[in-house]
Amino acid sequence: MLKSAKIQKQKRILRRKRHIRRRLRLEADVPRLSVNRSCKHISAQVVDDKTGRTLAAATTTAKALGEQLAGKTKTERAAVIGAEIARKAKEAGVESVVFDRGHSKYHGRVKALADAAREGGLKF
Repeated sequence: MLKSAKIQKQKRILRRKRHIRRRLRLEADVPRLSVNRSCKHISAQVVDDKTGRTLAAATTTAKALGEQLAGKTKTERAAVIGAEIARKAKEAGVESVVFDRGHSKYHGRVKALADAAREGGLKF
């Protein structure tokens, strides 16, 4: 990929991410469930934008979840992370959030994480 093509791709990703985040901040006063997806891993965190603090976080690179994630597909791993973030958020006293998918489409692993978080008790 040429250098200018990489820069253009990064600009498109950043523009999508900012557009979504701006809309979420205008609509809600509740914490934000932010999802970051890479080729191999997925991570989620519940962020309180008013104070700038992370209330709960879960990722596929965590050693504590190694046994649960072993031998699963990426979509199944995303579902495990969704259930874990819901559990940690409830422990932190968070019942409802707004879903921030970042620049990713609401499809596949991102959707599996969101569905598992809903089943875990988060409302969004």
